[in-house]
Order: sequence, then structure tokens, then C-alpha cells
Amino acid sequence: MRIAFLNPQGNFDPNDRYWTQHPDFGGQLVYVKQVANALVAQGHQVDILTRRVDDERWSGFEAPLDGYPDGARIVRLDAGPDPRFLRKEDLWPFLCSEWVPNILAFYGDSLPDAVTAHYGDGGISAATMRAHTGIPYTFTGHSLGAQKRDGLVAQAASIDEDRYHFTTRIGAERSTLENAGVVITSTRQERFLQYGHDAYAGAIDPDDDSRFAVVPPGVDQTVFFPEPGPDDSKIAERIDRLLRRDLTPDRIDLPAVVASSRLDAKKNHRVLVDAFGRNRQLRASANLVIITGALDDPLHDDHSASASEREVLDDLRAGIASYGLDGAVAGFAISGQRLLAAGYRTFAARRSVFALTALYEPFGLAPLEATSTGLPAVVTNKGGPTESFQESGRDFGVLVDPYDADDVASGLLRALGDEWPTLARAGRERVLTHYTWDRTAEGYLAAIERALATRSRPTKPLPSWCA
Repeated sequence: MRIAFLNPQGNFDPNDRYWTQHPDFGGQLVYVKQVANALVAQGHQVDILTRRVDDERWSGFEAPLDGYPDGARIVRLDAGPDPRFLRKEDLWPFLCSEWVPNILAFYGDSLPDAVTAHYGDGGISAATMRAHTGIPYTFTGHSLGAQKRDGLVAQAASIDEDRYHFTTRIGAERSTLENAGVVITSTRQERFLQYGHDAYAGAIDPDDDSRFAVVPPGVDQTVFFPEPGPDDSKIAERIDRLLRRDLTPDRIDLPAVVASSRLDAKKNHRVLVDAFGRNRQLRASANLVIITGALDDPLHDDHSASASEREVLDDLRAGIASYGLDGAVAGFAISGQRLLAAGYRTFAARRSVFALTALYEPFGLAPLEATSTGLPAVVTNKGGPTESFQESGRDFGVLVDPYDADDVASGLLRALGDEWPTLARAGRERVLTHYTWDRTAEGYLAAIERALATRSRPTKPLPSWCA
């Protein structure tokens, strides 16, 4: 089968450049790359269609064609007044009028058999493509605009329509859902919570089994494994040097609570600072280590951070100062998945734990990657981790309330304590039995075949700006 993945705002390339260094270069790049390449390994032809970028700030995405060795082809197509990088929020005006026509021109008379779309921008592009060609599509929303808007409201943050374009985004998501053959979610909870939101009422019914497929993502076992790897000694030396830079000498050998995610307010790093600040036993037991994708010294030098990252760092520094946590918190960059996995193994050797305390996490691939290397995970109970880290009364990690610093502290102490070996084994076992990319690709193929059976379903009208 010839399958096209639509992800206009994802900068894909064989070297995995800039992963986690911008909100648009997050987990969706890992997800799309791995599913696409797993489908290729199962005998299918796959294109990842994205926007071409020619920008000295983000070099490496200029060539129209690229690809992964023995994997998916990468097709970069123009959209917008010039090829410089644009945030995903600023791409909306150019998708239906420029990017989709360029897709159709690229393929000509040799259209793909099926389309799978990612995020709302990929979704409205797929809906537009279907209106022109009749090709059904699956849609993987990952995260939806209504939940992001709700999260900002919960934080008493300003709803900046000029920045986020929520009206356009939610309208595009509604049209995408109306026209999708099958909607793919990572968990059942995501299906009912995200797609049951009032903002999508009438566009899709989350109780309609025919419209949904639950397909969890996987963990790359060639990268995230517990045995020593070739990069481990180098990264261990670097971590030791950076810990000595940031921590007081008496704390160097303590385990760590490792937080590795984008510096985004919704990732809720602040509750970890509050947990350490309020709990003397936790402070005595471990250090807090914040890993970023690009900032080498985020707690002291944020000149290269974006405005939103700087807001997060300002809040973290204020919390560290107010609790007197200087010397108990470290922060540094580890770029690239292989080095990150080596870093996780280094921390596992110190009996450390991984923490993801997001206000809401649709799935939570990062903690599964960490547990696959041997780190027990302490994860938010808001979203997908409730399914991946707990089943039938058995814990594969520790679930905590991200709005409750005391609960977070208790969960961290539990994982750092006597249960550490049990949780480490259980997390690794859970990944191997439920979360591999081969299984994800099989689930995608089944969903795509179901979507193809909806070819005769009438197309619903697109938004006026996209019609």
C-alpha cells in the first residue's frame, strides 16, 4: 500500500535535527517517524509530507526530497509567502490554498492509496485533499485546541487569539473530525475526554466505535534499552561534570528526579520545585534534574530561550529561590534520543526516577522511553498515563496528581524507596509487552483499511477559509 502521512509543521530529516528545541519539534516527530518507518519495514511505501523550510535558524530542511535509510521518504512542499520557518499556529492561511495544491501537483495522476493526518493542521489538509480526490484518511489529533485553551484558562493565562488562533484551530479540527474515516487515539481515555469535549459536539460522537481506533505508540528498542550502550561512558562523564557545576558537593551522589520535556507551562515543572521545597524528606533523598533539548545552563543563562520558555524558567528560578533550593537543582541539555537514552541509563545506575507531572498528557511516550531504559516513572494522573502505567490493579509506575505538590512528593518518595527495583522491572516489562512500534504500525494499518471502506461517505463542507 502507498500511504501518505500529512504533518505540515513537522521538520523531519534523517538526522533528527532540533528535536525538543522548539514546541513544533516535539514528540509528534518521533511518533510519525517511527510509525512510518515501521510500516515501511512491513512492506508498504510511505511518504511523510511536510512543509519545506529554508531558514538559517533551522537549517537542514531545504531539499524537496529526503528520506530515512531503508525507511519513509520525506517530501517537503512549499507553503507561505517565503520558505522561512513558521510556527504551526501561523500556518493555517496557507494549508488549503497552497500546501494541499502542491501535494496534488507533486503526485499528479499517481495519488497515494491512503492518507493518515496528524494534528489539526494535517487534519484539515487531509480533509481538503479528500474533497478534491475522494481519498479517505485517518486522523491522529495528538492534542486538540480545546484542551490547550482549557489549560490556559486553568492557569489564569491570557487567551491570546492572535498567538494561538483557537477559533481557526478548533473549526479546522471539527471539519477534520466530520470528514475523517477513522480517528486514531492512543488511549480510551483520550477518546472520551478529548473528543467528548463540548467544542467538538456534533462533529463526532466519542461513543461511536465505528469512528475510532485505539492504537498506542511504541518505544524504539534500538535506542531505549537498559543494557550499557556505546554512548554511556561519554554521557556519564558529562552528567557528572554538570551535576558538580550545579549541585553542592554533599549532594553529588544522591539519586535524581529527572524531568525531561519541553519547557512549556503545561508540562508543569513548577510542581516538582514545590514538591522539593515543601518536603524535607524528598530534599534529603534526591536532587531535581531538569533536562532540556538545547539550553546548556537553563537555570542561569536563558538568552537563547524563547519567550514562553523564559516564562517557565523565571517561575522555576523564583520557586528555587523562595524555597532555598540552590544547590539541589541542576539543569542542562541532552540533545538527541541516543544520548538521552544513555543519560537515562546513567541516572538509572544512580537509582533515580523519571518524572512527568504535566497538567494533562494525551499519552505520555517520554516516561515509557525512560522506563524502557530502567528508570521507574512518576507520572501525571491526568490523561493517558492512567492506562499505560496501571492496569487491573497492578502499577507499572506511580501516578500522581499534578495539581498537588504533596501528592507528587509522596509519589516520588515511593518510587525512590524500597519499591524502586520492582517498579523498574515492571515498567520495562510493560513496554515490551504493550508498546512497540511494530504493534503500532499494525494498528495503523488496520485503521487505514477501515478508513478506506468509508470512501463512499459524503464529504462534509469545509470551513469557509478552506473551501
